[in-house]
Amino acid sequence: MEKNLLYSIQSPSDLRELKVEELRQVCAELRDFILKSNAENPGHLGANLGVVELTVALHYVYNTPFDRLIWDVGHQAYGHKILTGRRDEFHTNRKFKGLCGFPSREESIYDAFGVGHSSTSISAGLGMSVGTSLSGEDRKVVAVIGDGSMTGGMAFEGLNNAAITKSDILVVLNDNQMAIDPNVGGVSQYLVNMSTSTAYNKLRNDVWNLLGSMNSFGPKARKIVHQTQMGLKSMLLRSSNLFEGLNFRYFGPIDGHDTENMVRIMEDLKRIKGPKLLHVITKKGKGFKPAEDDQTKWHAAPGRFDTETGLVIKTTTNKEEKSPIKYQDVFGETIVELSMKNENIVGITPAMPTGCSMNKMMREFPERSFDVGIAEQHAVTFSAGLACEGKMPFCNIYSSFMQRAYDQVIHDVALQKLDVTFFLDRGGLVGADGATHHGVFDLAFLRIIPNMTIAAPMDEWELRDMMYTYQDFGYGPVSIRYPRGKGVRVDWKNEMHKVAPGVGRMLRQGEKIAVLSLGHPGNFVSEALDQIEISSGYQFTHYDMRYVKPLDVNIIQQIASGNYDYVVTVEDGVIQGGFGSAVLEELSLFSYKGGVIRLGVPDHFVEHGTQDDLYRVCEFDVDGIKNKLEELISKL
Repeated sequence: MEKNLLYSIQSPSDLRELKVEELRQVCAELRDFILKSNAENPGHLGANLGVVELTVALHYVYNTPFDRLIWDVGHQAYGHKILTGRRDEFHTNRKFKGLCGFPSREESIYDAFGVGHSSTSISAGLGMSVGTSLSGEDRKVVAVIGDGSMTGGMAFEGLNNAAITKSDILVVLNDNQMAIDPNVGGVSQYLVNMSTSTAYNKLRNDVWNLLGSMNSFGPKARKIVHQTQMGLKSMLLRSSNLFEGLNFRYFGPIDGHDTENMVRIMEDLKRIKGPKLLHVITKKGKGFKPAEDDQTKWHAAPGRFDTETGLVIKTTTNKEEKSPIKYQDVFGETIVELSMKNENIVGITPAMPTGCSMNKMMREFPERSFDVGIAEQHAVTFSAGLACEGKMPFCNIYSSFMQRAYDQVIHDVALQKLDVTFFLDRGGLVGADGATHHGVFDLAFLRIIPNMTIAAPMDEWELRDMMYTYQDFGYGPVSIRYPRGKGVRVDWKNEMHKVAPGVGRMLRQGEKIAVLSLGHPGNFVSEALDQIEISSGYQFTHYDMRYVKPLDVNIIQQIASGNYDYVVTVEDGVIQGGFGSAVLEELSLFSYKGGVIRLGVPDHFVEHGTQDDLYRVCEFDVDGIKNKLEELISKL
């Protein structure tokens, strides 16, 4: 019986004890382990299957953790985690109190840099390379970046700076022509042209075979090979090499599923000083046909699944019960509905058309919808340009990614009072992706910007009404944020009505205690109040505020002048500077003397887990709200 090599590997040092011809078996076992793990505990699948051989080769050649290995985004680092002492814990991946789904410096010394957003690896790697040089250490630094992440401007900032520092950094470009959805733009097409040029690749291989390996003929042959390659690229690709133009030594493209060849090449590259780029061609979902055939669907496993057929294992539910629609799909269907009547609406998203349901508009109005790649800054300023020409941009960006475009929101949109409507998907605690993806800061960082209108619908009806309202001109920049996941209404296609800016609504009238909620958590409040009123008969006042900015001053004044001992605010965002802070500030202007309790995300980075887990930990789930209100009742 063949020995299981993967289970003999407790760290990369064990891997490096193996013979190079044994790595093929390690790769097969690692791919099988990742597939079976994801089948039971769904996580990011396609990218991890695609980098198995690359991961094994990197840890085999480089002396990690002394040598620094940095993963861009990090959703392709499962193999890395399994090889670096976390195999036996991997069943806890993305679970509450378990392993993080992304590299984390707190989790392992092998995770050289914590990541969750794209295009950071080259800049971080360059900093490490310069720091190592300043310390006089002979430490290698490798940054692995996908071709999707290369559409982010920060990647080119890093490349540009690395060129002038002459640092000894290796950038591995993992080219699978996919991010989550298919890659778009000139960079993607450039890489396709480079990697698929049959004439170039055949001639390059012929020349390489003629001259022999680098080690056989020394520096002179290396120079000949390098110069010949540059000539071939310029002649056959009809353009100079982008990376060589940035003073990076370019090598490739090579097969990213040929482990032994990658090992040989990386060993050679270790001896070459200065900035280098190795272009590796991989296939997302490699080894699992369903993931190879539908790479978007299997970017993350769509649930527990059968590893043979790829069929998703359905959980037992009452088939007669209709489930509420996701907020994302409400957005996607409503933008199509509005666009049919309003030809000025234009849809924009930075590389998330399927995730945010902008793909629905892309199918119906391809000429009026744009996936601009992983480029949030560009998405915002592109939207500003559209607004200047009388269009109504509906720019959909995940809340946590909106952080990357903060200056553009201020400088290019708000300062110029342009009519751009931002839809911040995944607003609030998102669940298993954890701290890098929680969209908990947008309410706080946007509300300090002049000219901004900031709204959060409590349910699907309000989302539709807000979309209907802000398709018109004259409102200036608007942010509408909503959470990841399902709404609360089964029949959600209401007749749409306009929602006046800065106007909330009273949901129930009571005394002594007023609860002010913003967005989806208002449903938690309603359920908690139902339970308390049934058990105690106590009546609360509850307002769905709808807006952080402008805040409904009439409601605040009524509360301040009314007979309320306590005001409780509830939000799915940070309480430092967020909705609760806005209410507190306004109440102080009316000399309110009662107590103010703010419920929301506390002042620390919240870990990963299910959304229900995290609402509970942050104490603004139904039980948390109920407990706080019952405590206040006891003080009256």
